[in-house]
Amino acid sequence: MSKVYVIGIGPGEEAYMTQAAKDGIEASNIIIGYKTYINLIEPLIKDKEVIDSGMKKEIERCNLAIDLAEEGKVVSLVSSGDPGIYGMAGALLEVKGQRNSQVQVEVIPGITAVSAAAASLGAPLMHDFAIISLSDLLTDWEVIKKRIHMAGDGDFVIGLYNPKSKGRVTQIEEAREILLKYRKKETPVGIVKNAKREGEEVVITTLDKMLEHNIDMLTVVIIGNSNTYIENGKMITPRGYKL
Repeated sequence: MSKVYVIGIGPGEEAYMTQAAKDGIEASNIIIGYKTYINLIEPLIKDKEVIDSGMKKEIERCNLAIDLAEEGKVVSLVSSGDPGIYGMAGALLEVKGQRNSQVQVEVIPGITAVSAAAASLGAPLMHDFAIISLSDLLTDWEVIKKRIHMAGDGDFVIGLYNPKSKGRVTQIEEAREILLKYRKKETPVGIVKNAKREGEEVVITTLDKMLEHNIDMLTVVIIGNSNTYIENGKMITPRGYKL
């Protein structure tokens, strides 16, 4: 049966991939994905036909996956983290609907970046949290700023995706200035680069000093709420259990 698996590969290390993700890849004839993510799973796809492409080719990859599935192929469309969180699942399903395709689609979840980063930091996501991407490629910056304000005012723990790139350097600065309106400058902040991948870097700092550290597109930033604290080198956001 023709089928597209939309697979979340998690951080990319095989140890952090689900068995369902591995099974989906094994069952597929063709693997499609962004080149960087394809490289992460190279040991699992040596005997597969592989089609990779660069950034901003998401819709092309979705159309190609459906084209090949309609020809009777079983296709894996891979996505880092979880494909339903800033990943490929939504785009694939939108394209499928627009084309009125009857191809079967199965979305296989994966460990998303904020979960991987949180595990390396301790337990910063133990209470309500919001994830906000600072990339204004697909979302207007004014909308993003409004969401930062609302999350700050609501005292959510906040995970920031796509915090800074070579061509986009001021958004992380503006985000911090917004959050300083709602949080103390001593609020714990975790900065994790390459979460659960080779070359992982973990820093725990504070809201007022976070910009002193290296932040790029491979980084997730987690900003604590008013109750988050640091204990034995770990970030902890209390759930409210009586100890």
